[in-house]
Amino acid sequence: MYPEDLILYGIALAAIIAVISLFFSFVPVGLWISAAAAGVKVSIFNLIGMRLRRVVPKSVIAPQIKATKAGLDINTNKLEAHFLAGGNVDRVVNALIAAQRADIPLVFERAAAIDLAGRNVLEAVQMSVNPKVIETPLVAAIAKNGIELKAKARVTVRANIDRLVGGAGEQTITARVGEGIVTTIGSADSHKDVLENPDKISKAVLTKGLDAGTAFEILSIDIADVDVGRNIGAQLQTDQAEADKRIAQAKAEERRAMAVAREQEMKASVVEMRAKVVEAEAEVPKAISAALREGKLGVMDYYNMQNILSDTQMRKSIAETDRPEEKSTRK
Repeated sequence: MYPEDLILYGIALAAIIAVISLFFSFVPVGLWISAAAAGVKVSIFNLIGMRLRRVVPKSVIAPQIKATKAGLDINTNKLEAHFLAGGNVDRVVNALIAAQRADIPLVFERAAAIDLAGRNVLEAVQMSVNPKVIETPLVAAIAKNGIELKAKARVTVRANIDRLVGGAGEQTITARVGEGIVTTIGSADSHKDVLENPDKISKAVLTKGLDAGTAFEILSIDIADVDVGRNIGAQLQTDQAEADKRIAQAKAEERRAMAVAREQEMKASVVEMRAKVVEAEAEVPKAISAALREGKLGVMDYYNMQNILSDTQMRKSIAETDRPEEKSTRK
C-alpha cells in the first residue's frame, strides 16, 4: 500500500468520525434511548424536530420521563409549547408530582399558567401542604386614652391555587393585617384592655376576611409582641397648651403694641395742641398792639390787664409752694 493511499484512508476515517460526532451531537440518541427505556413514546424524528425548533430536548424529555415514572400522563407537545413560551418545564412537572402526592387538584394547564404568571408553582404547592408564617413589621397604634401601643403579629397563610393567577401577594396580606391591628387598638377604650387580652386583636382582625382577592388563605393571626409606647395624649395636650400660650403671648404683644401706638398718638396730639397754644399766645401781643393803634384798647385797660396777669402768676406761685406742705400733712 502506497503512502498516498494511507493518507486518503486517514482523511476518509476522520471525515466519517466527524460526521458521526456531528450526528450524535445533533440527534440526542442517548436521550431517545433513555426515553424509550422509561416508557416515554417519542420518536427520533421528534427529537430532531425539537432541535430544528430551537428547543433543548433534554429540558422537555427529562421532565416527561420524571412525570411518566410518577404516573402522570403529559403530552410532549404541551411541554414543548410551555418551554417555547418561556416557562420552566421541570418546575411545573415537579409541582404536578408534589400536588399528586398531596392529593391537591392541579392540572397541567393551571400549573403552566401559574408558572408563566411569574409565580413559583412548586413553592405554592409546598405552601399548600406546609403553611407559611408571615411576620408583620412593628405596627404602632393609639388607644382612645392616648397611650401608644406597638404590636407585632405572625400570620399563618396557605397558598390558594385557584387564586394564584391574578391574586395579591404577601405585601397585601401584611398591609391589611397592619391596618386591622391599628383599627382594633384605636377602637379600644384603654390600652390596658389590649394588654390584658391581646387575642382580641387577632380575633377582630381574623373576622375581617383580609385574604379576599389574595393568593393566600389566612389560617391564623397570632400577636407575637405588644409593647407600650409614648403617651401621645399627654404630649398632644402639652403641645396644645404651648400653642395656646404662644397665641396668648402674641395677642398680649399685639395689645401692648396698640397701647404704645395710642400713647404715641396721644403724645403727638398733646404736642400739636401745645404748638397751637404757643402759636395762639404769639398772636396776643399783635392783637393788643393792633387794638392800641386802633383805639379799641386804652392805656389804663392795658395796665389793668397786666396787673391781673401779675396777680394770677403770683397766686399760681403761692399755690405751688403750698402743695408740698399739704402732702406732708396728709402723710
